[in-house]
Amino acid sequence: MSIALSRLRTRLNHVLLGKEEKIELVIACLIAGGHLLLDDLPGLGKTTLAKAIAECFGARFARIQCTPDLLPSDVTGFNLFNQKTREFEFHSGPVFSDILLADEINRTTPRTQSSLFEAMAERQVTIDGVSRSLAESFFVIATQNPIDSHGAYPLPEAQLDRFAMKLEIGYPDRAAQLAILNQSKNRDHTLPDSPLSIQSLRDLQRVVDQCRITTELQEYLVTLSEATRQHDAIRLGVSPRGMLIWQQIAKAWAVLQGRDFVVPDDIQSVAHPVLGVRLITRGQPVDSIIDSILSKTKVPDYR
Repeated sequence: MSIALSRLRTRLNHVLLGKEEKIELVIACLIAGGHLLLDDLPGLGKTTLAKAIAECFGARFARIQCTPDLLPSDVTGFNLFNQKTREFEFHSGPVFSDILLADEINRTTPRTQSSLFEAMAERQVTIDGVSRSLAESFFVIATQNPIDSHGAYPLPEAQLDRFAMKLEIGYPDRAAQLAILNQSKNRDHTLPDSPLSIQSLRDLQRVVDQCRITTELQEYLVTLSEATRQHDAIRLGVSPRGMLIWQQIAKAWAVLQGRDFVVPDDIQSVAHPVLGVRLITRGQPVDSIIDSILSKTKVPDYR
């Protein structure tokens, strides 16, 4: 598994230069079986990253450009009547892929946004009363532009809670920008090594599932989650589903550190991206609130 992770790191760092820490969190989200929300400005490599993940595993990649006129059937698929056979035929939508990029998800209507609910939570869609399974490796990367503009539809709390984490990629540093210019000049976009397989991704996800966490650390997670619900500056705290996701991401982070067991630092290291997507505050900066909760909560003995 360390070889697969090493190759994955190499590939993603090759296409998103100077963002090693962000890449680690993206990989954690992927191998934890979660979904990722990228909240950032245009042109910072979000689409390139999504395509690179698909290329890494030889996965089926699909992209949805979310616009106000996008319909739920454009996402999930639809039944079309065939005049020759006199039967309805199902035409699958882009959710029937391994890696799905939902670009500018907050620019489509709440009705269309909700078409992803079942797909993200249960890896299936129900169309005309018939449930259809999606790929076990189904992974959604959604992007949203943080700039307030006309025609945007903020994601509701229920939709945000389907994402494992939210990340901001940010601008690359000066050295990375120079490397980007040289890479563009040379037009060398070839990724090193041969691609991994979808099976190798599933194997990594099984390793995460088998990662151990003690009862003491689970109690620590519950205490932290309860603190978010009781904090005066937070209007909506972590749900039980969010707590489960937090545990899974912490396991994935432990695997990335080369361990098969969770330590308190794993839970703390992923707190900001996991909680940042689901905590609704009363106006205060969410990062400072998270820091306050982490610092005031006693860290247990996990041994």
